[in-house]
Amino acid sequence: MEYKNYMEVIVEEKMDEVLAQYPQCCKCEQCRHDIAVIALNNLHPRYVSTEKGQLFARIQEMNSQSEIEVLRQLMTAVEIVSANPRHS
Repeated sequence: MEYKNYMEVIVEEKMDEVLAQYPQCCKCEQCRHDIAVIALNNLHPRYVSTEKGQLFARIQEMNSQSEIEVLRQLMTAVEIVSANPRHS
């Protein structure tokens, strides 16, 4: 297994849940990528390189404070991208 920022997986998993709360937000691929990048830049990375590390990261993710922080950063990113979409 190569190394991976497990936070990317978590952000992608939570993206649709957050976007459902913002029906006015564009959900095109460009906007989704921008939302993910903004959120990830404001979250602590969680790099894993083994299956055991991935399992450990998943257990840590179950911490409600970690989940709240991911959701908060995604909501902030949605608001930023909605106000300033980069697509035409």
